This record gives sequence, structure tokens and C-alpha cells, in this order.
Amino acid sequence: MFDFIGKAVTKVFGTKSERDLKGIIPYVATINAEYAKLAGISDDELRGQTDQVRASISEYLKNIDGQIAALHQRIADEPNLDIQQKETVFEQIDALEKQRNAQLEEVLLEVLPQAFAIVKETARRYKENGQLVVTANDKDREYARRAPNVTITPEGKAVWANRWMAAGAEVVWDMVHYDVQLIGGVVLHQGKIAEMATGEGKTLVSTLPAFLNALSKRGVHLVTVNDYLAKRDSEWNAPLFEFHGITVDCIDKHQPNTDARRRAYAADITYGTNNEFGFDYLRDNMARDPEELVQRKHHFAIVDEVDSVLIDDARTPLIISGPVPKGDVHEFLVLKPRIQRLVDEQRKLVQQYLLDAKRLVKEGNDGPKEGEGGLALFRAYRGLPKSKPLIKFLSETGNRAILQKVENHYLQDNSRQMPQADKPLFFTIDEKNNQIELTERGIDLITGQGEDPHFFIMPDIGTELAQIENNKAISADERLHQKEHLMQDYQEKSERIHTVNQLLKAYTLFERDDQYIVTEDHKVKIVDEQTGRVMEGRRYSDGLHQAIEAKENVRIEDATQTYATVTLQNYFRMYHKLGGMTGTAETEAGEFWQIYKLDVVVIPTNRGIARKDQHDKVYKTTREKYNAVAEEIQELVKAGRPVLVGTTSVENSEIISRLLKLRKIPHQVLNAKQNQREAEIVANAGYPGTVTIATNMAGRGTDIKLKETSKESGGLAIIGTERHESRRVDRQLRGRAGRQGDPGTSQFFVSLEDNLMRLFGSDRIARLMDRMGLEEGEVIQHSMITSSIERAQKKVEENNFGIRKRLLEYDDVMNAQREVVYRRRRNALFGERLELDVWNMIYDVSEDIVAGHKISGDYADFQLAIIRVFGYDTHITAAEFAAQQPAQLTQRLYDEALGYYHSKNEVIGESALPLINDLIEQNAPFENIAVPFSDQRKQVTAVANLRKAQASNGQELMRAMEKVVVLSLIDDAWTQHLRQMDDLKQVVQNAVYEQKDPLLVYKFESFELFKRMISKVNEETVTFLFHADIPATQASATAEPEIMFEEAVAAPRAPQPRLKAEKEVSTSSLGAGPEDLDQAHDLGLEPLEKQQPVRSQKVANRNDKVSVQYMDGRILRDVKFKSVEEDVLNNRAVIID
Repeated sequence: MFDFIGKAVTKVFGTKSERDLKGIIPYVATINAEYAKLAGISDDELRGQTDQVRASISEYLKNIDGQIAALHQRIADEPNLDIQQKETVFEQIDALEKQRNAQLEEVLLEVLPQAFAIVKETARRYKENGQLVVTANDKDREYARRAPNVTITPEGKAVWANRWMAAGAEVVWDMVHYDVQLIGGVVLHQGKIAEMATGEGKTLVSTLPAFLNALSKRGVHLVTVNDYLAKRDSEWNAPLFEFHGITVDCIDKHQPNTDARRRAYAADITYGTNNEFGFDYLRDNMARDPEELVQRKHHFAIVDEVDSVLIDDARTPLIISGPVPKGDVHEFLVLKPRIQRLVDEQRKLVQQYLLDAKRLVKEGNDGPKEGEGGLALFRAYRGLPKSKPLIKFLSETGNRAILQKVENHYLQDNSRQMPQADKPLFFTIDEKNNQIELTERGIDLITGQGEDPHFFIMPDIGTELAQIENNKAISADERLHQKEHLMQDYQEKSERIHTVNQLLKAYTLFERDDQYIVTEDHKVKIVDEQTGRVMEGRRYSDGLHQAIEAKENVRIEDATQTYATVTLQNYFRMYHKLGGMTGTAETEAGEFWQIYKLDVVVIPTNRGIARKDQHDKVYKTTREKYNAVAEEIQELVKAGRPVLVGTTSVENSEIISRLLKLRKIPHQVLNAKQNQREAEIVANAGYPGTVTIATNMAGRGTDIKLKETSKESGGLAIIGTERHESRRVDRQLRGRAGRQGDPGTSQFFVSLEDNLMRLFGSDRIARLMDRMGLEEGEVIQHSMITSSIERAQKKVEENNFGIRKRLLEYDDVMNAQREVVYRRRRNALFGERLELDVWNMIYDVSEDIVAGHKISGDYADFQLAIIRVFGYDTHITAAEFAAQQPAQLTQRLYDEALGYYHSKNEVIGESALPLINDLIEQNAPFENIAVPFSDQRKQVTAVANLRKAQASNGQELMRAMEKVVVLSLIDDAWTQHLRQMDDLKQVVQNAVYEQKDPLLVYKFESFELFKRMISKVNEETVTFLFHADIPATQASATAEPEIMFEEAVAAPRAPQPRLKAEKEVSTSSLGAGPEDLDQAHDLGLEPLEKQQPVRSQKVANRNDKVSVQYMDGRILRDVKFKSVEEDVLNNRAVIID
């Protein structure tokens, strides 16, 4: 019914694609009209057209740019504006920036035809004339020094030749934009996704919107899936842009945190990989100085292979990690022999169950009860679902149906009888959900003789804590000791069980040469399931990579912890405008719109597609399938056709290779182990009779160009040896054939033993093959089978979308918090809004003090809190405290505290001013001074400009001190908060047992955690600022402030912790699991040094009177312990009496 309505609507209104194109095609005529005008002008005049377009954009934005500049100038000129006035000005600036972006899009749309025409005409002249000749300017001379294709003649002319190097190979420019590529360029500029078939020139399409948006001087980011493509495309397209004075660079050519990478981001057009863009964003938000930043504002990004970046990679958050205390301490090697024994025993048990199942099923006894064949088969499946003998048995007639029937029997009534089925096993594997669970028998096996029987069993911490608390027979000290022992036992067992689970996963779910390889230098390296590439430098974290290293007997690396994190979804949603291109996006159009608000527009091909896509050939077993593949390849080679064989793993590609060697068929293998030969192998893949075996070609960004004889013999033949879990990857593989109207065919070979078919394949296929009574080696090929396989793929895609959506929902909670923290960091880094933030912190702390004490009505505690935080005795009387409302008290306290803070800062500035004046009068050769500030507990060093410090009467020192304190404290708190959030995410999953949504619990609890963190940061920051002073030099008779000079500022820092960039592995229904990947990158972090507190051994009840001494020397006598409890617990004071 709904299908009929959909067809009727389409008939009346046209397809979405037709409606999209209807609005864009008029642009093509306008662009071509502008293009025709450029044919008769000189190369110099062509270059001049770019300057005219640039000037038009600047003129259009002149008024609003002037308004923004005037507001910034007002902030600089009027430092004494009050808090409301400052907030108003900053709100006006933010509103004008949004308005400016809207006006920029208006003017870019106006000049689009002219800009696109300039790019097309430049491409034509490179192709047809072989060179462009212009009067040389300074930029031409600069390019001539480093670019071989640019030469300067004695007559002062710059000659831009059409030959240059890209990715180590010479490129001869021979491309001019087709009309369909102009359509694609318009779509990208509009901030949409252009779906263009393979071979339609997506790289060339990107030059159009990149050129246009580069003229706005806000930066264009071109995002690719790997560093090879980023470097290649930046070098390939650069002369097209550079001829017009537009700068181009690639971040992947330069190391992180370097001037070279900073210059790459300052270029008009910046190429790079999605991960590096994301990691640079995280590194920037850990910087301590504006000069350390590399990125500009996120304005416009064009994402190549957008489905791979925004969908496949989006399941995996980016993480900057660093060392953890005792990160080299683990139990992987200690527990490995136990796990190896456990897996061996399970393997023997499963083998016996499988033998029993074969015997009993053959006798017709295939029921689900004890002693029946169906249960034996089900136990073998629950024990080791990836066992090859089991997979082979399940592919035989009727056996999968028996397994399904027994599984349904034990799943009914909320799996009430499942423990009975699992009881004889040592552990159970839920392959679909990627989970492993030890059984009681397994725990007994790995618990050594004479060991505590609860060695691998977590204590019921709630019950045991309650028992200790209710045990009145023991003293309070003994009760505390028992609680500490229980918590320590809980933590040790938690880590031990986690290690066991990760080792079990490594042994049973992760296979060498499938999910990972072991290199010649004995390193475990992960293979990207989407592209077949080695993911250089990345690691699974959460202990999984260490478990695999233990399994493979290689060196086990240290553990890490999270310092900063962001998902790719939230990173790319920061861009003002986002566009993308790919050959396969339409199947994910709903997700693109729901998450990124990106519309997908299908661009027609320049020439019709002549490729023939055959229905899948389905076999019962993998062995039959591979034999059929080898025979098919043999026939195709005889016919003189080039063949591309697509596999889903390194192991499968090597199986095919061995079969071809037996048949003496020459071939090339392109997989994770031979990646360095990729360009050479792909270059030769279009020759007649050439066979190329490749792990997933998706995302490789390479086109196989056919020789004429290859076309005559039928074109490129694509053979897929297995259906991938994603229809897009299969479409990518098919799309390698039939580019630009070339002939070609595609054929997938499938077996019932393939992962996709085992886990999600329709039982109807197995039953159909059983009913047909197919013999070994016979094949079934029908459109119904192909449709059924695609439905299985759709199930996996929906499952993966659910995972990505859930990840995003969790990260949206974190993202709101991240924005608050990073905004405060940016304000501190750049300083313009820092003073406003400090004032707001003082107000918030004042509000917290009033709110906390107004409820209790304890005026003495109120006074003490003010002394502790603000460092002075308040003028607010007890009567006023009792009579006034909280809002009035807050404002009164805030005004009083702010006045005290300003006067204190003036005193400090004036004390430093004489020395500053002396330095300037002596013409000291220093630009900056380094001034230590201390609150008697912690010390920081603030670096300030010498002349600015003099001009501001020393207040520049105070601003520098505020900056370093805010950055230090918020970074420390944020790192701790991320660790708590990671723990919280794990803990809330237990909410499902209470019939609660873990996400809702996570949102509520994380909000409370964040509130506490911000409150703590505010109080610690304000406390330090109010107590901070410049320590006097002890040896000086006049006790002058201690000030260091530029040599001290530039002195080498102490060794900094090594940080890493990581990326989680996506949870895939067919893949490995939701663990992290780490990508090693060095990064420095300068922590705020804390003085080790002196701990008092005295204890007190909350209402006891005590005397305490603060770290600044102040002593408070005969106060209730509860009023200073927080200070004592946080080591701000010690009990002396």
C-alpha cells in the first residue's frame, strides 16, 4: 500500500534526485556563459579575474567587518567596563559573527558562476596550452624556488607548466570540468553531499567549491580517509589554486604541534585526514599559549569518501590519552597460562559435543533436551561459534534449522532455561553482541588449588558494606579498616576479571591476519575492516591490545588514560558549513540528515554505466565457494580480461592466492601486508589477463584505468569473495569497474559459512537449499537470494546505525560540557574575555557560600568560609546575614570581594613596578618577564610582556597570572572528570536490571558530576587568585619581588608526560568490539605543580572544637570541626589542637 502511494507521489512530483537537479541545472548554464567570456583574455587577465572576485567579497562584507572591529576596539580601549556592559558587547560580537557568515554565503552565491568559470578556464589552459604565462610577481618567484613546474624567464615572465609531481609520480594535467562536475561543485558549496559514481572525477569536483570558499580567507578543509590521498590530492590540485595566489598545504606532511603544521592550517586550502583534524582540535584545547594553537575557526569542510568518514569512522571517538600511574603493572602474563588452559579445555569440550551432535542427529535424535543432539549442537555453538568444524557441519542440510529451533527453545521466557544449557561449558560466547561470560565451571577451572575459591568472584559490595556497618561488636577503627580492605579487594578483583575477559576475547574473537597482523618487528597492528589497510600506530585500549600482545608473545605496552576526547560527529558538526562527496551515500541518506543535517544529492554520470552486475552465486561451504572463484578467475584470464578480486580479510586474500598458485595463474596481492606496493599494483591492474587480489578497495581512492585491449575483451571483471556487512562497501567494489562508460562485470560469491550469512543470513536460504537437495559444489543463483542477502546487510547496517546513534547520544551529554570547558580555556588563552570569566567565577563562588550558609543560618561558618576562600574578614554583620535575602547577600558579597580583589591586585602591581621601570630604563634586552605567584600551597609562573606590564601599572602581570591559574586548574579538573565520566558510562549500564534507561541515568548523574566539577574549579581558582602574591626574594634586604627574565622563561622544561592520540574501535555486528584504538603522538602538558600537603594524624568528630592552621600561616582556634572539615580533607589546613 505504502509502496503504491510512494510510486504515485513520485510520478506526480518526480524523484528527489530530479527535484534536486532542477534547482541546480540553471547554475550550469550561467557558469558556462561566464566560462565562454574568459576564452579570449590573456593569462594575466585571467589571474586578474580572481582579484576582482576577492575584492567583490571584501566590499560586500566591509560594513559588518567594520562593526565587529569597532566592538573589539571598544573592549581594548575601555578595560573598566562593568560586567553587564562587557557581556552585552561580547553578545553583540557573537551575533554579528553569525550575521557575517550569512552575508558571506550570500555574496559567494553571487560570485559562484564567475569563480567556477575561472577554475574551469585555468584547467583548460593547462590541458590545451601546456602552460600559463604571466608577469612574475613575488609569489611566482617563491613558487619557482620550490616547484619545478614554475620557472621565471629572463624577461620577467612566470611560466606555469602542466607537469608536476604528485605522490611521487609525475602528473600531466589533462582534465577539464564536465557539466556534471559543475553540478557536483554547486552541491558541495551548498553544504550537501554529492553522490558521484566511481571514476566521475570527485577530486576535480572539489577544486570548484574549494577555490570559491578560499577567496573568503576563512579557510577550507579538504578531508580524506588516509594520508596517501591527502598528500596526493594536495599536490595534484595545488598548481590550479596557486596560480591564482591561493595557498595550499597538507597537515599530514608535518608533525603535530610544529610551526609547519600551523602554517598548513593558515593556508587558504588545507588537506588532511579526518583523524588528524580531530586530534589537532583536541591538542589545541590542551594548549597553554595561543602560539601553540594550530587550527583556526572551523568554517568550511569538504569530506571525500564522506560515508566512510562520517559513518564508518563515526562509531569511534577520538581520544588523547596519557600515562597512568603504574601503567606498566598488569596481570596479562600471569593469567595467560590459566586462560590458555581454559580455552584448550573448552575446545576439547566443544569438539566432543560436536561429535555427539553429529551422531545423535544422524540417528534422528535432534531435540533440545539433555542427551539429545539439538542441545549438544547448541552447546558447541555457545562454546565456540567460530569453530571451523562446527561452521562446516552447520552448512550441511537441515543442521542450521535444528540449531535455530533449539536456540529459540532456550531463549523463550527471557532465557529462563539458558543457564541449564550453559552449565557444562567453561565460558559462553554471544558472537552477535560480542560478549563473553565465564561460567561457574570456568571459574573453578582457572582458580588454582589451595587458592581462595572467590579469587575470580566479585564481592557483593553493597551487602558486605552493610554487614560491616551493622557489626557493633567491632570498633570504629576496625570497621574503617574492614571497609578499606573490602574496597581494595573489590578493585583488585575487578581488574583481574577485566583482564580475564580481555584475554578470553583475544583468544576467541580476534584472529591473526583477520582483525590484526603481527609485523616482522613483533608489533601487533590493527587492520581496518573497511579498507584492509594497516592502521599505523593505533592500539586497542581498555586492555584488549595488551591481551592480544600477551597472546602473540610480543612485548606488552603500558596502559593509558583519557585526557581529551571528541566524536567525529561532534567535531564535524562544529563547522559553519560541511559538504561531502562519495560514490555511495544514498543508502545512508536518512542518517546523514538526522545527525548532520546533510542532504544527499545524486549526480548523474557523464556517460551511461555499461557494467553488468550479476546475481550472487551462493554455495553451501567456503571450500566450494573458493574453488568456484578460482575456476571463474581462470576462465576470465583465458578471455584476456583484467580481474579484480575483493576479499574481506588478509587471511582470505592469501587463501585465494594459494589457490591461484596451484593453478599457476600469475597474480598480485594488495592487502595490509603489501600496502607499500599499492600504487604499482593498481597501475598494472588494467592490463589484459592481470589478476589483482585486494582486501576491501573501499576508500582506497584509486581508479583502475583499462588498456584498449582489455576493453575489447569485456572490461574489468570484479569478483567479490564475500558480502561485506555494509552494502556501501560492496557498491564501492562493484564501482571499480565501468568507470566513464567502460565495459565491465561484477559477481559476488557467497557461502552459508560466511560471517554475514552465519549471523544475519535468512534461514529461508538454508531451508531452500536443503529442499532443493543441492549436491556439493552446486550453486544457487537467483534474484530472490540476492535480495535476501541485501536484507541481511540492511539488518547489520541498522544495528550499526543504532550503535552510532547511541554513541552520539552519550557524547552529546559530554559535548555540552566540553563546550563550556573549552570556551573557558579559549577565553583564558586569548585573554579578551578572561576578566569577565574571573568576575563570573567570583559571583558564582559568592552565591555558593551564601546558599550553603543561609540554609544552616550559621554566621560563624559564613565568616570562616569567606576568610578561607577570599582571604579577608567580611563587613557583612550577623544581623544583615540573618535579615537579607540570598540574592541581596550574594550581590553584597560579590561587590565586596571584587573590590578587595582589585585593590589587592593594585598593591601587587605597584610592588613590582619599580623593578619593571628599572629594567626598561636600563634597556634590558628582554621582551618578557616571568613572575612566580604563590598562595603558600601552590606556585605558578606567569609570563608577561615587559612594556605592557609597565603601561598597565603591573596589571598585565595579574592578567598573566589569572590565565595560567585558570588553564592549570581547569585542565587538571577536566582530566579527572573524564575519568569519572568513563567510569560512570560503565556503571550506568547496570540500570537496565532496574528497568531504567542507562542514558537517562547517565544524563542526570553526569550533570551532577559536571556541576560539582565546575563549582570546585571556581572555588579553587578564586581561592588561589585571592591569596596569590609574589614571593619576596629571601636573600634580599629590601625583600623585592622575585622576578625572572627571558633566559629563565626560555629555560628547558622538565620532561613532560607522553600523550597519545587514540581512536576507539567501532562496535560492529561482525567486527571486534567497542574497544579503543591509540595512535601515538608526542604532546607536552604543563601541569600546575602542587606542594605535597602535611597530613595531620589527629581526627575529630564533626561537632568537636578544634584549632587549625592554614597553609598561609593563619590559625583559627576553637571552631567546630564541621566548619573547617572540607579544608582539612582537601589539605588546605591541618588540625593542631
